[in-house]
Amino acid sequence: MASSTERVRFPSSSGEVLAGIVDLPHGTVRGWGVFSHGFTLGKDCPAASRICKQLAAEGVGMLRFDNLGLGDSEGDWGDGSFSHKVADTVEATRFMAASDRPVELLVGHSFGGAAVLAAAADTPHVRAVATVGAPFDPSHIEHQYDAVVERVIAEGEASVTFGNKALTLRREFVEDVRRADLRACITTLRRPLLVMHSPTDNTVGIANASDIFRTARHPRNFISLEGSDHLLTAPGQAKRAARIISAWADQYLAL
Repeated sequence: MASSTERVRFPSSSGEVLAGIVDLPHGTVRGWGVFSHGFTLGKDCPAASRICKQLAAEGVGMLRFDNLGLGDSEGDWGDGSFSHKVADTVEATRFMAASDRPVELLVGHSFGGAAVLAAAADTPHVRAVATVGAPFDPSHIEHQYDAVVERVIAEGEASVTFGNKALTLRREFVEDVRRADLRACITTLRRPLLVMHSPTDNTVGIANASDIFRTARHPRNFISLEGSDHLLTAPGQAKRAARIISAWADQYLAL
């Protein structure tokens, strides 16, 4: 069955307009969710697109969106931060609720997994949270810009290339990420948590999943994504993750 999508735009926590896609559920609507993408990946990266499309195929409609200054969204990525990403995840749930699509499921990949763990406290309709390849400490991403971080701290900002994206990294971003502490967010999550991680993830090591799982309280589940890389790029990896999320979340969605 061909996927059905709806392109949407909604204000970020700082006013710039963010661009998103709602992958509309097929058949009976089981529920609605929001997906938070990795560090600089965007809504159209394989993990975001394939997971959300598969969840939609199984009746769970998903909003995936570009964070500040990425993809089709307005603003400057350098003006964002981890806190901003968390706040915009909350704004995404509010946008969905305003269109009578209350979000019951948060899914986050990599840096976005850390964001949904922090955002859950401010999303009253959310009934379950799933992470894929998430870091326990958001500052884990510093290894992606460690070559320029001293210059950023000293001079206030520096240009850095992530993949094929040239972005401006600012001191406020680095300091905000260093301040982020997920321990209390995970301990007080008060929602069922699914932690998914590949034991061969060379970007965010499997020890991160162990730390998240140990810190969380029941109900909690861990699924090992054997054979997957961090970006879930190989055929079938993202769909498999989505099918697991769908089956796990079934009992938590308001049918």
